[in-house]
Amino acid sequence: MTIRSPSMLAPVALMSAALSLGTLAHAANTTSLTETTVLEGLDDPWDMAFLADGTMFFTEKCQGLSVRLPSGEVTALLGMTGTDGYAGMADDLFCEGQAGMNGIAIDPDFDENRFVYVYSTSSLTEPGSNRVMRLTVGDDLASVADRVDIVEDIPYKPISTDHPFGGPGAHNGGRVRFGPDGFLYVTTGDTHNGAVPQSPTLIGGKVLRIDRDGNAAEGNGAPDGFDPRVYTYGHRNIQGITFHPESGTPIIAEHGPWHSDEITVLVPGGNGGWDPRPNMAGRGDCPDGYCGYMPNQLDGMDRYARASFMPMTDTASYPDAMPPIWDNNGWSQGMSSAEFLTGDQWGAWDGHLVVGVMGIGFGGTPIGQRIDVIELSPDGMSVVDVTEMTLPMQPGRFRSLVQGPDGALYAAVDEGEIHRLTP
Repeated sequence: MTIRSPSMLAPVALMSAALSLGTLAHAANTTSLTETTVLEGLDDPWDMAFLADGTMFFTEKCQGLSVRLPSGEVTALLGMTGTDGYAGMADDLFCEGQAGMNGIAIDPDFDENRFVYVYSTSSLTEPGSNRVMRLTVGDDLASVADRVDIVEDIPYKPISTDHPFGGPGAHNGGRVRFGPDGFLYVTTGDTHNGAVPQSPTLIGGKVLRIDRDGNAAEGNGAPDGFDPRVYTYGHRNIQGITFHPESGTPIIAEHGPWHSDEITVLVPGGNGGWDPRPNMAGRGDCPDGYCGYMPNQLDGMDRYARASFMPMTDTASYPDAMPPIWDNNGWSQGMSSAEFLTGDQWGAWDGHLVVGVMGIGFGGTPIGQRIDVIELSPDGMSVVDVTEMTLPMQPGRFRSLVQGPDGALYAAVDEGEIHRLTP
């Protein structure tokens, strides 16, 4: 049994600061898990989506889209620039940094229309953009065709000589999921651009809610003057979105800066409260106009003086911002994916939220790679308890968590594997 505490997540010198945050107690892990490695030797697997018979579509960030049949046979469907062995190619698609072929979603009416949707970076417009592509899968599941780019203008971060943080492709968002309302939700990142998250017209740092043709869904609630596709705004870098199994309410998992990964329950037209522009809340100028790591943006351990950090959710500037229901005990460790466990097979964890944490510490040290199981209140609006899964395999950078039609939890890790976890 593993019970996680802040002292396991930080250098000893930082323990007292972490404990002062009022950490949420972690309950005992009551579920034993069995692991099967479904696929290995992959190149940064990023996301998965299932048909009812267990057919699994999956993406590799710098390779492309593939499908694994229930028999275990794998067919490479759509390759990116410079790849080999795919049934089809798209020369405009490329990967760089965090950007590439990311999220995958299957149309709820797949049996009738054969549609899948992929979020990927494209060179069709300069200096590049992220796109949501709709593809039609062949009847034999061996090819895709009829590409339609239903969203073409999601910002992408190009090379910047002035920006000291990250590289090209950073803060790229990339998760796509159909909600129980039948609309497609798309998460986007702020691309290290201070103007993007609160912008009414730039659709980075947002959650989009669209139909299968890319049109704005009714009831998005975006403020006047905003792109009507916007469901929520003021976000930093969302890589996880899922839906409460009873209410259908969307819930996101979002990367923090040097503190505070966040889980937030979304409301139509809501503001996430992230605003890294200079001269907001008394800030001065910042490198390349981005204050997202203020203060002491490059001053080593001083970054852990959290009390003076720019907040992830700035309620002083935006009193009506959506409050997070959990902030990872004030740590930034790369919270990526989110999913709900459902079914009697999960016992006490039935209906609990799970989030994948990639484990990012000071200087890039992998600290805290894990899956957390989060018990929510009956209304889904607050966190009751957090339990770390005791994993039957070596943890990794958990990029995607998806419950399959068999009731098992599938976990993709950047190290090149997709695991099947069963209780």
